[in-house]
Amino acid sequence: MSDSTAAGPMPDWKNVDVKVEEGIAWVTLNRPDKRNCMSPDLNDEMVDVLDWLELNDDAGVLVLTGAGSAFSAGMDLKEYFRDADKLPFAQQMRVRRSAWHWQWRMLMAYSKPTIAMVNGWCFGGAFTPMVSCDLAIADEEAKFGLSEINWGILPGGNVTRAVVASMNLRDSMYYIMTGETFDGRKAAQMGLVNEAVPADRLRARTTELAKTLLGKNPAILRAAKQAVRAVQGMPWELSDDYLMAKGIQGRHYDTEGGREKGMKQFLDQKTFKPGLGGYKRDE
Repeated sequence: MSDSTAAGPMPDWKNVDVKVEEGIAWVTLNRPDKRNCMSPDLNDEMVDVLDWLELNDDAGVLVLTGAGSAFSAGMDLKEYFRDADKLPFAQQMRVRRSAWHWQWRMLMAYSKPTIAMVNGWCFGGAFTPMVSCDLAIADEEAKFGLSEINWGILPGGNVTRAVVASMNLRDSMYYIMTGETFDGRKAAQMGLVNEAVPADRLRARTTELAKTLLGKNPAILRAAKQAVRAVQGMPWELSDDYLMAKGIQGRHYDTEGGREKGMKQFLDQKTFKPGLGGYKRDE
């Protein structure tokens, strides 16, 4: 892997560790002494990290995780709230915008598939980037919590929106209103993450999933993930028109001609069964 890309050489980030290995970009929030809580500096760096990796051809899938015993304990209460509250309004908005930008705007629209690997504590503001990733795998013993009610605020910054986008109404109400914690098994049961595995299997399972995604046609994978987000809430008639147009767009950007290869291998060569795996992309 080369550290030099269309975006230039890899910057020296202080709060985020980035490694690109075998097509997987491992992005680690790196403030373990603070349980990786998200400060204004970290948020600024994450905007830069996502921009840099998007132009890195060596990175096909992005995995977001945390250093040490936490995914992230949420927003940095001192730096993001107390210190920022003292700033002039325009500067406050600059601090808030950086957080919003990477935690949901960039991640939800990211051109490459993303996986949240929840390795420990995941509280409050950390729900937003976790849910904004396309997929999520958690340690069975990871501890989740929406503790905002316990210190007199509501889960803002789109945390509440993230929760109701992935959990049902009753579960969302319960954990937002009580502030009680739950583990990775419960998170999987409620649909907040795709699955929960033992801690010693977490990285291996995440790697396995990332490699599955790396084997897919990247242009169509990108169109598929965009389509899933876009059709939520659309009427069926509008969704039908949108998906037809999206499919045409996907084929336009598909430089490897996946549709034609798949049809040929299935119908003519009899070498490919769509229900059992992908077509041979190198033919």
